[in-house]
Order: sequence, then C-alpha cells, then structure tokens
Amino acid sequence: MASKPTEALVTVACLQMEPVFGETARNVNTSIAMIEQAAARGANLMVLPELCNTGYVFATRDEAFSLGEPLPDGASCRAWIDCARRLGVYIVAGITEREGELLYNAAAVIGPEGFIGRYRKVHLWGDEAIFFAPGNLGFPVFKTRIGILGCHICYDCWFPESFRLAALQGAEIVCVPTNWVPIPGQDPHREAMANIICMAAAHTNSVFVAAADRVGVERNQPFIGQSLIAGYTGWPVAGPASATDTDIIMATINLADARRHRNWNAFNQVLRDRRTDVYDQMLGSVHKPGNY
Repeated sequence: MASKPTEALVTVACLQMEPVFGETARNVNTSIAMIEQAAARGANLMVLPELCNTGYVFATRDEAFSLGEPLPDGASCRAWIDCARRLGVYIVAGITEREGELLYNAAAVIGPEGFIGRYRKVHLWGDEAIFFAPGNLGFPVFKTRIGILGCHICYDCWFPESFRLAALQGAEIVCVPTNWVPIPGQDPHREAMANIICMAAAHTNSVFVAAADRVGVERNQPFIGQSLIAGYTGWPVAGPASATDTDIIMATINLADARRHRNWNAFNQVLRDRRTDVYDQMLGSVHKPGNY
C-alpha cells in the first residue's frame, strides 16, 4: 500500500479560551499555558481567539486605547515572541493594536524567528466601528518555513472575497482568530452557521481553515465557542470544540494537499476555472496573484 504523502506536515491547534476583560497579563499567561500544552502534544501552529489579550466588549474609547498595544513592541506580543522562540512554534494571536491615534482589531503572526507580520480586520462588526479603524492592509499572506498562511478575523469570513484573495496569493491555510456570537435563527440541532461558512470557504478555495473562538459571557455578550479546523475538502478534521468550555482542538495536516488535490477532475480546478474575462482576476485589489 502506498504511503501517505507527508512533505508539508503541520500540527495545528486552535486554543479556545475565555479572556477576562481588561486583565491583559493574565490573559496572555493563560494563552501561553495553553500554547505550552498544545506544543507538548506536538502542535507547531497555534491559533488564538480574537482580541484574546484584552477581551472584546469595550465601553469607551478611553478604555479601548488604554488596553491597546503597539506591534510588535507591546508587552503581549513580546511575550508571545519569547514563547514562540522557546518552543519553536508559530502563533497567530488576536490583539488590540494601537498605532498612533488609531486602534485596529488585529492579529499578530509570530514564529520561532520572531515577529512575522500583522493582519488588521477588514470588515468590522457592530460596535467595533466605534473603537477600531477598518483594516488598511488588505489580505496579506505570510510565507513561513511551515507554509503559506492567510489570516482573517471573525466577520471577514462572511465575505467570500476574503478567502478567495488569500487562496489566489497561494495561501494553504487561513488562520482565523474569532469571537463568534449567537446568530438569530440558528437551528440548535445544526452546526453553527460560522462552522458552515468556514467549511464552505475551505471547500470552494481548497485551503485549510483553522478558526479559534472564545467562550464565556463578557458584559452580557455571550460567545459560542465551537472552534473548528476544516480540511481542504471542507469537512472538519478537528472540532467543533465545546460551545461552553475552554478547549484545545488539534489536527495534523499536510498543507501540500491544499495544492495537490485542487484539481477536482480532468477538467476542473476551482481557482483556475474562474472567468477572469467576466470579472477581475484579483477582484480589483492591489494584491498580486501567487502560485495557486
């Protein structure tokens, strides 16, 4: 029997936690303890929730600014950098980023070599628009030793263009720090709508998706947990996690499969079948196509 290809193996972990609002040092310490636990089980790519260092539900701009940190020089990012170097892992962590007089709902992308880059949430949800500026970096991808990573945050996943632009630049996995909230009309007997959206995006772009949610209730806002890792076919390879409890879900995946199996049959490849005579190849963005 032929052996299964293993040339781009990554063990990804989604670390579902419950941040305590405003207790940044405590939250970062909690995240590092979970990273250490996942690393001891073999994980080398860690995805943490959205705004996991500060909490999510701000009351005033002053409060939000008081909790914001610059990247990569803030205390939270420095702690994650030290952790990544010590353990030899990659971390994608949601953070409240302060740059001058602006705040961004951001994610820090960190590796054993240090700070790799940042992603800023493009599509703001609800009251986020009071506190954060919309992301101004588009949808960058990060070329790392373990593979090409994309990054979205929560509501970005509701826009097919987000995943498409990451895939067209060569992303093999999209890491999603998120704070999913209940959605009206959700069938309690069905998987969360957020899970369905991530699964569909993975399938229609032939990419892996690792979405790390939070749990708990913060200032009367509940969060739904159910973190998920979807394979390149769209079906879950880990999760959904608990809807109520902190949790770690993990999967060992071969990122090369996102490229190897993108040809669905002799005629069809989901990215190359696009009708760029009908619509712009890169959807009018400034991003350049990569190897897909």
